[in-house]
Amino acid sequence: MSNWDTTFPPLLHKLHQLEFDYDDGDGYDFEPYQSFFPAEENASWFKAWTGNAAIDGSQFRVFGQDGTGGYAAFWLVLPDQPIEKQPVVFLGSEGEKGVVALSLDEYLWLLADGVGPYEAVAYPSPDSKPNAQFTLFAQENSGIAKLSAAEVLARANEAYPSFSEQIDSLCR
Repeated sequence: MSNWDTTFPPLLHKLHQLEFDYDDGDGYDFEPYQSFFPAEENASWFKAWTGNAAIDGSQFRVFGQDGTGGYAAFWLVLPDQPIEKQPVVFLGSEGEKGVVALSLDEYLWLLADGVGPYEAVAYPSPDSKPNAQFTLFAQENSGIAKLSAAEVLARANEAYPSFSEQIDSLCR
C-alpha cells in the first residue's frame, strides 16, 4: 500500500470545518475526521469489519464516523477519476452498508437536506430537514444543481444496486 495519501481534498477539508450538530438525535450522527485513515489502520479496520484477513480495504478512504463507529468513506471504484468524483459509502458498526452519494458534490446536497451518511443507510426514505448552514455550503461549493436527499439516494442506488452484495461477498 505505497503512495497512500491521508490528505483530504480541499473541499472535504473545508466541509469538515462546519459543525455537524447531533441535535439530540434530530441532526447528524456524524463525527468528521481531518484526514483519511493511514493505510495500516484502514487495512486493520476493513479486515476486522469483514472478518476476512485476505483483503485490505484499499478501495476505501474513511473520512468520518457515526456515534457507534460506523464509517463514511469514498469508494474508489471509478478508474482514473479523482477522489471527489468517487461514490460516498457508509459501512456501519452493525453491518449496515450502502452507497449514499455518487460524488462529493452530491454528498453536499445530501447534507444540505439534513441527511448524514448513517441516516442515509439507516433510514432509506429520510424526512427532508434542510439545514441552512449546509445548504449555503452546497450552494457555494457544489459543482452540480441542487438535489434533494431522496434524489441523491435514488441516484446512488440506481448506479450501484449490488453494492451490499459485493461487500457481503467479501465477508467471512
